[in-house]
Amino acid sequence: MTLLRTMPVQDPSSTLLSTEDPAEITKHLAEAGIHYERWNTDRGLADDAGQEEILQAYRSEIDAVSASNDYEFIDVVQMRPAPEDPEWPEKAHAARSRFLEEHRHAEDEVRFFPAGRGCFYLHIGDRIHAVVCEAGDLLSVPAGTVHWFDMGTVPEFTAVRFFQKEDGWVGDFVENSIASRFPTLDQIMAER
Repeated sequence: MTLLRTMPVQDPSSTLLSTEDPAEITKHLAEAGIHYERWNTDRGLADDAGQEEILQAYRSEIDAVSASNDYEFIDVVQMRPAPEDPEWPEKAHAARSRFLEEHRHAEDEVRFFPAGRGCFYLHIGDRIHAVVCEAGDLLSVPAGTVHWFDMGTVPEFTAVRFFQKEDGWVGDFVENSIASRFPTLDQIMAER
């Protein structure tokens, strides 16, 4: 179940709002300028479905989002535990570390999660909105919004990514990031 947890920037141990209600999540995120919606994930996809199968299964929704926002480049990123790969722990750690500091982008960051889980932390004004996205969630973070992403210590998710430009994910990292002061995805899930 999706979770929205809002915390004051000055006190990460304090919770101003915590909800799993999709209508409440939609309302509160919209007030912060963030678009959130839920898509039906009953598509009959196998757990090991590849990029083309996933894009085809969600073609009508993807086409609608792409057309309304001029997204020309759409791909799928998948992170799954790979116990047979002795380098998996290091690969997972490197992938996770890449996104754990505050940054912004010159274009929107739009993600749809057909499977798994990840947490976007949105730094808006004097608040941090931690949005734990799960299967069925689409989140659109407007260009210029300071944020970070935590995929957890054992990443397991599939995300459809939307870009206006081929190099759309170039991050502009901010000085004096506050990300490390806030609970990680693993901590949020343990407290849930």
